[in-house]
Amino acid sequence: MEKEQRKSKTIIHLDMDAFYPSVEILDNPALKGKPVIVGGNSKRGVVSSASYEARKFGVHSAQPIAQAIKLCPHGIFLPVRMARYKELSGRIFAIFHRFTPLVEPLSIDEAFLDITGTERLLGEPVAVAKRIKKTVFDEICLTVSAGVAPSKFVAKIASDINKPDGLTVVTAEGLTAFLDPLPVSRMWGAGKVTQDKLERYNIKTFKDLRLFPAKTLERIFGKNGVRMQLMASGIDDREVETGHDTKSIGHEETFIDDINDIETAERYLLALSMKTAERMRHTGLKAKVINLKVKYSDFTLVTRALTLDDYTEDGMILYVTVRELLKKTEVGTRPVRLLGVSVSGLKSGDTGGQMLLFSHDEKKEKATNLNRAIDSVNKRFGKKGIIPGRLLSD
Repeated sequence: MEKEQRKSKTIIHLDMDAFYPSVEILDNPALKGKPVIVGGNSKRGVVSSASYEARKFGVHSAQPIAQAIKLCPHGIFLPVRMARYKELSGRIFAIFHRFTPLVEPLSIDEAFLDITGTERLLGEPVAVAKRIKKTVFDEICLTVSAGVAPSKFVAKIASDINKPDGLTVVTAEGLTAFLDPLPVSRMWGAGKVTQDKLERYNIKTFKDLRLFPAKTLERIFGKNGVRMQLMASGIDDREVETGHDTKSIGHEETFIDDINDIETAERYLLALSMKTAERMRHTGLKAKVINLKVKYSDFTLVTRALTLDDYTEDGMILYVTVRELLKKTEVGTRPVRLLGVSVSGLKSGDTGGQMLLFSHDEKKEKATNLNRAIDSVNKRFGKKGIIPGRLLSD
């Protein structure tokens, strides 16, 4: 019975084509056909996304902008306009929800849809995918690539096969024929180190992985070896999850010029702590784990964390904590490219006035009421309505 349910599952993975550059071209048609690269500052930032014209020159996401300029000097470099991307993303996801309530967002521009058993209502899966693609194009004027398959893993691979504006359908009967020729570089979770290790055992394709002795694979890679072999065989029982709990909240800053002194780093950490705390209060969450992220000028990344005795939503507590964590880094002796503050170990804030009325911690109650007042003022007069005095010079 379980095998029959697996076979009957129908998943669509939808992935917008070069979403950020496509939105820029939508808003400025003069950019059509040109190498558009969206990302951070040209000196210090990284590529967020690149049009297909730019990708022909080797430009790709997460690449330093400086390198992208060398590869594509005639490219059109644009800043990230996240508010605009989120606006269109919301409209696109609203279209997805017209076809099924089982929508799992993976990012701002891609999602899994479970349309299992909807044939009588919506028609055959390939027809549903075509309708979704057409609706997005008709209403948003952007293209989306789709992969239809019996599992999330295969659907995600399928959507990437014929980009842009692609549609690839993999049936349960055609799983082996589709997966076997694929290189192991397409395996989810198989990074460069894992790929090199697979290469040493002459495992180059999904077929090689599928036919490799299972016990040997487990001995070499542990549980990950078992997982990879199941995936290579098209076995993936993960369900489409319609909601994800927030795991962490944070802010980070990449600097145009390296930071070389503690005082400047502390000022940035204060601002980042205040932003993070404000987001926590806005979402009604408190945190117990405070995280500091430091990236040095040579791209070496270090993180430090501390678990508090109690949950907090207070920016000054975050700041005092990360300032202590800063002492466990080489900030001040090594140039710093990036700083970040984040929180995890989250729970619902439970900060209603009724609870505060019976609080036994007067200092905590005053801090909570003060933060509420600051949030209220900043909401009315802008983000800099009330800020710590130390940040006034910024």
